[in-house]
Amino acid sequence: MARFELTLEAEFAATHRLRMYDDQFETMHGHNWRVEAYYEGDRLDEIGVVADFTPLQAQLRQIAAGLNDHCLNDLPIFADRNPSAENVARHIFDALAAAQPERARLTKVRVWEAPGCAAAYCG
Repeated sequence: MARFELTLEAEFAATHRLRMYDDQFETMHGHNWRVEAYYEGDRLDEIGVVADFTPLQAQLRQIAAGLNDHCLNDLPIFADRNPSAENVARHIFDALAAAQPERARLTKVRVWEAPGCAAAYCG
């Protein structure tokens, strides 16, 4: 079955430190995070799109803005879990999934900590 895929991107800068296997924290450090959100749909609407990029991009940027210039460890969403790239991707996925467009389905959020270092969450 043929499908269409949309990809949106946003960026934010934030610090974090992970609790490691020995229960010690690694050194606080920061990243310029890049986020990719993937949607797919199997049909186009009357103007020939799966979904309008504008509201989807605004939603993604709003979520990224809520993480920007923060220490992720200090945010309530990470009170009980490590602010790893995997958990950041899941947080963003869950926030985006709360308001999906009619014809498009959110399939994945990928978070890049640095070039060559990414983690994704697939719902």
